[in-house]
Amino acid sequence: MLKLDMELERGHFRRHVRIEDDARVIALIGRSGAGKTTSLNAIAGLLRPRRGRIEIDGRVLFDSAARIDIPVHRRGIGYVFQDARLFPHMDVRHNLRYGHHSRQPSTRFDFDAVIELLGIAALLSRHPRNLSGGEMQRVAIGRALLSQPSMLLFDEPLSSLDRNRREELIPYLQRIRDEIRLPMIYVSHHLDEVERLGAAIHTLDDSENE
Repeated sequence: MLKLDMELERGHFRRHVRIEDDARVIALIGRSGAGKTTSLNAIAGLLRPRRGRIEIDGRVLFDSAARIDIPVHRRGIGYVFQDARLFPHMDVRHNLRYGHHSRQPSTRFDFDAVIELLGIAALLSRHPRNLSGGEMQRVAIGRALLSQPSMLLFDEPLSSLDRNRREELIPYLQRIRDEIRLPMIYVSHHLDEVERLGAAIHTLDDSENE
């Protein structure tokens, strides 16, 4: 269950976001500048809401009234950005290992299982410069999973890809939805994209600006 009731502020931008939904995949759509990425950043702890509350599955991540603000590294959230943000000097294996939190007492996502899920075994010795856009995003998803998250955030992961690469990646997102069953919040401009993921759709628009 996702419960958001937060006031976001960045420069002259201000938005009140209120969502309560128990869907496994939740999509945020809307025009550019509507606050989709800002909302994800607040959930991840990269941006502090002006006031409000963020709760995921009964766990409070932020509550301005109660003075709760869980640090980024303790929120248990995997974040996949619009650009893959891989380390160019590392091969795929080391990019993945960078996200692997092996010191956690329980490891839900095993390295080899994630490699198989995303079909990236043949890429392990390659560097990002030798990967297609779709391959880079699969590696970025793998790195996020290996951080052992309790939720995944996707910020327009297909927007920089051409149509063929988008079609290549969507089945892997569906596998994550169906096989891992990890809660996901997915930002996109494309309604057809989120409908294929079976997402509960929430639209951020100008009427929500305060």
